[in-house]
Order: sequence, then structure tokens, then C-alpha cells
Amino acid sequence: MAVDYTVIVVYLLGMLGMGWWGMRRATSKSDFLVAGRRLGPAMYSGTMAAIVLGGASTIGGVGLGYQYGLSGAWMVFTIGLGLLALSVFFSARIARLKVYTVSEMLDLRYGGRAGVISGVVMWAYTLMLAVTSTIAYATIFDVLFDMNRTLAIVLGGSIVVAYSTLGGMWSITLTDMVQFVVKTVGVLLLLLPIAVVKAGGFSEMKAQLPTEYFDPLGIGGETIFTYVLIYTFGMLIGQDIWQRVFTARSDTTAKWGGTVAGTYCLVYALAGAVIGTAAKVLYPNLASADDAFATIVKDELPVGVRGLVLAAALAAVMSTSSGALIACATVANNDIWSRLRGAVARDSGEPHDEVRGNRAFILVMGVAVICTAIALNNVVEALTVAYNLLVGGLLVPILGGLLWKRGTAQGALAAVAVGGLAVVGLMAAYGILANEPVYYGLLSSLAAYVIVSLLTPATDAAVLAAWRERLAGRSTEPVSEPLPAHQ
Repeated sequence: MAVDYTVIVVYLLGMLGMGWWGMRRATSKSDFLVAGRRLGPAMYSGTMAAIVLGGASTIGGVGLGYQYGLSGAWMVFTIGLGLLALSVFFSARIARLKVYTVSEMLDLRYGGRAGVISGVVMWAYTLMLAVTSTIAYATIFDVLFDMNRTLAIVLGGSIVVAYSTLGGMWSITLTDMVQFVVKTVGVLLLLLPIAVVKAGGFSEMKAQLPTEYFDPLGIGGETIFTYVLIYTFGMLIGQDIWQRVFTARSDTTAKWGGTVAGTYCLVYALAGAVIGTAAKVLYPNLASADDAFATIVKDELPVGVRGLVLAAALAAVMSTSSGALIACATVANNDIWSRLRGAVARDSGEPHDEVRGNRAFILVMGVAVICTAIALNNVVEALTVAYNLLVGGLLVPILGGLLWKRGTAQGALAAVAVGGLAVVGLMAAYGILANEPVYYGLLSSLAAYVIVSLLTPATDAAVLAAWRERLAGRSTEPVSEPLPAHQ
């Protein structure tokens, strides 16, 4: 295992080095939060694919393949479909807005009255996303070093917090590109073919397993529909995803770069399901389906390759964790803290303070994420609550603002409040993991949005005119002055 340990340690040190290098590029608010809006197609595609394909998509995707066969690909597949829909239909308009958060978009569209409420919902979602990603370190470091759960969470979380705090989005972008390459090599080019060969090839897999393992819909229609509601729609509105869209150099980059990333997700989904199916042939009686990834890596891969594939799993977790962390900190600072202090969301003329302030928020949120991850037991329930609130509370006012000009601020606030309360109430009645909360919460949010919007005066013409100017890309954001070179 010495070679494997060396590979992992070199990888982790490289992440910290990228953070230090990114710190030298993060000289303004725009640099720190959205990488200066300068990413070209190749880097944009790689980093977007890296953030959406996290530990759940890698370890969880293989686990679903172990449990359900090829239809286990549907969870990650719906993530890819969501990214494709976002890229093709919305990303160009989102990129042209030149904002930093989803709540800023809602304020622009509705006239400045939806920010704090939507910010709180988005903050809860990004916090839980970061927490669940951080908990995954415990699984990986346990396989690597037989490490105590708390120590593993602190070690993995501290590395992510360190490079994210140092350079913000530039550091995260650079590390995500490395993570994208490591995941591609480790999972697609190494683990996938080795797993299939070790299982005896597809003919042997078909002979050893029930036919439902090769049924594309074997996981069940209701489950697939729920995945679409939660993950496909979640991709359309999550701050962690939008913040990556904001990094694109142009609306064309956002559209086509995201399309490439979404297509990559579809391939990754199928690969995870095939690896899980192969693991079922090799290890038919695992105690937990989620152990399939670690088991096949530990037992079937040669020295060195094993370290690289485990680094790929670590990369998957880190990319999602860092993206969720900077999204959580950005929302906390820009949408909640600055508004509660009565500050207007605009550049203050003190760029050093802006960068330092955002850096401080990442550090504070990072410590909160690590502490919550140590204390939390049921990860699935926490993430389900976050996604249900996100989709049930924010999907309708966000997409409504982009698609329906008659939507009003009162309608948006009603949609957030009614959808959010409905989701919470229904989770209490049916159970957190039930499907009904997101179904009925979304319907109640839509009804509230339409009814209240039609019963209230239309959005002011000047607000809509300014909104159309931003959507068309004819209005630019205030420019943050860079820090002096010696700082």
C-alpha cells in the first residue's frame, strides 16, 4: 500500500499547492467568487463536470449499480439531463446577468424583495450539500488508512477549506480541473474496464445475474420520476451550479461547455452502473451496496492503480464539497449578512476588504460544515431535506421569473413560503424520505405563484426593462478594482 499512500499524499499536497497559486490570482471580488468570469470552454466543461459528479455520483452510483444493475445509472443520469437542460435553455441568459447569486437574480427580476428569504433556503441547501460531501471523507480515508471517522472528516474537510479560503473560485477551478482528469482516468479508463474483465465480461455478467439487472427501467418508474424532480430540476436552480455558470467567459461558453459537461455526466452514469453490476458478480453478498466501490477497488486493482482510483473518489468528493462550500459562503455573505446589515449588494470601493470578507466567510462556513459533519448521523435524510426545500421552495419563482413576465414579487414570495412550508409539513406527515413532499410541495408552490401573481399588480415596467437589458447582456456589472500587486 506504500505506493498507493504516496499517490494519495502527492494528490492532497497538489490540491493545497493549487490553492496557494489561486490566491495570487484572486485580486478582486469577481476573481474570488466567479474566477473573473474568464473561463474558456475546456476549463468550464471540466470544472462543471467535476462539481456535479461528487461522492454520491461516484460511490453512490456504483452502489446503485450493485443494487439494481444498469438501471442504477438513473440517479446520475438525471443529474446529466438537468445540466444539459440548464446549458441548452437557460445558461446563456444566466451568464449575461452578471450576478453572483440566485437571489440577486430574483431581486433583479422582481424588484428587490425576494433576496433574504430565498437566500436562507439556498444557504440551507448548500450547507447540507457541503456537509454530506464532507462526511464522505470518512468512508474514503477509512479504506485508505483505517482512520477514525472524526479525524477523517477533519483532515479531508480542512484541506478543502484551506484551498477554497486561499484562492476562492480560482483555486477551486484549478483543483477541479485536476480532479476532473483524475476522475476520468481513475473511473472511466481504469476501474471500468478492469471491473468488467474481472467479472468475466458482459456475457458472464448476464449469465450470473437476474435479467432485471439489465432492464433499463428496473429501478422503477416512480423512483426515476422522483430523481427527475429532485436532481434534474435541482441542477436548474442550485447556487453551486449557477456560480459555475457565472464563471463562463461568454454565454456561448456557458451553453456549449455545459452541454459537453452534461454529456460527460451521462457517460459517467452508465460507467458507475456497469462497475456496480460487475461488483455484484464478484461480491454477491456485501453487507451494504455502498461498500461495492471500496471493495472492488481494494481487492481487484493492482498497486498504484488502486491509489489513483481512490484519489479519483477523493477528487469526486472534494470537487462537490468545495463548490458547495464557496456557494454556501457566497449566499451567507451576499444574500443574508450584507442585507441584514442594511448593505446594498454592490461593490464598496474597498476591494481588499471584499476579498478578505468573502475569504472570512468561506473559513467560517467551512468550520461550520466540518462541525456539522462530525455531529450528523443520517446523511441521506439531511440531503433529502435540502433538495426538497430547494425544489419545493425555489424552482417555481426562479423558472417563473425566467419564463413568465406576469410573475410578481408577491407571487414569488408566496411560492417560496407556501412551497417551503408544504414540504416541511409533508415531510413531517409522510416521512423525510417519502416522495409526496416534493410532489405536492412543488404543486402548491406553482399554484401560489400563479394565483398571487394574477391577483397582484404586474411588476413595474422599469424593473422589467432593466431585467431585459441584463438578460440581453447590455448592462455590465460594476468592476471591482484589483488589489495592489504587493498584496
